[in-house]
Amino acid sequence: MSHHRRVGAITGAAALLLLTATACSAGKTTVGELSFRGADSPVVVTHSNTSVSGCHRIGLPRGAAHVQNNTLVDVIVYRSPYCQKTEKLDGTYVPTNSSNVTAPDTLPWRSYSVVH
Repeated sequence: MSHHRRVGAITGAAALLLLTATACSAGKTTVGELSFRGADSPVVVTHSNTSVSGCHRIGLPRGAAHVQNNTLVDVIVYRSPYCQKTEKLDGTYVPTNSSNVTAPDTLPWRSYSVVH
């Protein structure tokens, strides 16, 4: 194999590896479903394969009292609509393949973020 062919093969292999690495890191999602339900409500909102970046609003008008995490990642649910923690509003850690329920007479969850 000539020198030019070898350099071309190495360059091509490097470009292929770079494209593969870029594709793997872009668009990461939760892989699975997060289900939210309001207190004493039959309505369930499900978020499937959402982005691991940013804050996500739950989308129930009165917020969620129940969460079921059937994803491959852990999440934190917040009582504020924009994943904010304050002195009175904290986040609740919900590990993968688990669930959580708000305590009676507490504010519902309104948003979540992914732990990654």
